[in-house]
Amino acid sequence: MLIALGSFGFLSFVDNDFEFGKNLDIFASLFRELTIYYVDETDPGQLIESGIDGMLESLDPYTTFIPESEMEDHRFAITGQYGGIGSLIRKRGNQVLVAEPYEGFPAEKAGLRAGDIILKVDGKEINGKNTSEVSKVLKGQPGTVVKLLIKREGREKPFEAVITREEIKIKSVPHYGILEDGIGYIKLNNFTSKALVEVKAALNKLRDEHELNGLIFDLRGNPGGLLRESVNIVNLFVEKGEEIVSTRGKLQSLAKVHRAINAPVDTQVPLVVLVNRNSASASEIVSGAIQDLDRGVIVGQKTFGKGLVQQTVKLTYNTQLKVTTAKYYIPSGRCIQALDYTNRNSDGSVGKIPDSLMTEFKTKNGRSVFDGGGIEPGVKTERPKRSNIAARLLSRMLIFDYANKYRREHDTISSAREFKLKDKDYEDFVTHVCFRLSLHTHLFP
Repeated sequence: MLIALGSFGFLSFVDNDFEFGKNLDIFASLFRELTIYYVDETDPGQLIESGIDGMLESLDPYTTFIPESEMEDHRFAITGQYGGIGSLIRKRGNQVLVAEPYEGFPAEKAGLRAGDIILKVDGKEINGKNTSEVSKVLKGQPGTVVKLLIKREGREKPFEAVITREEIKIKSVPHYGILEDGIGYIKLNNFTSKALVEVKAALNKLRDEHELNGLIFDLRGNPGGLLRESVNIVNLFVEKGEEIVSTRGKLQSLAKVHRAINAPVDTQVPLVVLVNRNSASASEIVSGAIQDLDRGVIVGQKTFGKGLVQQTVKLTYNTQLKVTTAKYYIPSGRCIQALDYTNRNSDGSVGKIPDSLMTEFKTKNGRSVFDGGGIEPGVKTERPKRSNIAARLLSRMLIFDYANKYRREHDTISSAREFKLKDKDYEDFVTHVCFRLSLHTHLFP
């Protein structure tokens, strides 16, 4: 019997090995004949990349191929660091604009402002190029120089900005402080490699400088990031030894339980975690673990529902494969992943799951929680809705334009806490919008 089973396993292995080699041979011969006989010239690299993308699209949305040209973007997603000028850019028609120069970084130090139109980069026109193409030429090794030809409203002629690239480090915690009645607030934008360091520093400063009566931890719009950072951030608020998340996949070697391994900073401060439908992955590990361990209250809208673990595998020619290897399970035993990641709402969030498909789990103190994709807040809030007029003012960049106009006309303003627009400013804004509409009647179809 054992011999028969062993033979069956050997045959199965041989069959799989044969199928693997057979299909590779078919693909190689098809590719060779296609490049020889196709009526028009083909780009072999583009054909192969399209074939790879098509293969991976048949799996899940998060298993992707990272070509050499995108490695800098991949590094930025993990570390929050890149070599460049330190500015967001955005598209408007055929033009690319400076959307937000980061304070203290090369673009701002060179005098660039939001609303500036980039005409040329190192003497090459960029009209008609998309933001990804422009971003690639703006990035580069720290210490190298890039020359931009800039057009600014209010200036008669374009001018040249010579910018020395630097190592750009984007903060994971853009803001923290005290709101009122001793309630602290920490906003976390992503889980890069410095997320724990920044959150812990903010928490310690709030505790050292104030009598902290509660903490609001804001994960709204946070798309996630590194698993270890989410585990370590939960560890700030729970006792050493607590299970925070486990991973399970096809390979036994990838099954792992992640526990709090350090002494916590504060296990007593009342904790609220803010989430919305764009809080995903590592954000859901943090909010889900806090909920399952009954350490705090989750407030907001149901989260995104991404509970898949990715690992990057190095390939040849400085390329990588980001492949889904496992699923996350939070302390109650439920999986964060949406039951069907192929069918989502238009904004990517999880749709309504029938009760019959959901399984009940228990928190540490015995409260009922359910799987089905994402974290259901204990206190639900409605998604903020904009009026049609507000949505169009934003989407057509009319508020952006007026903010830039206001900046040109005011060298200084009051602090954000004290700043207020006057009636005269509102009237000026209405005049500005009407003028813009008279120039571009298509803005409000």
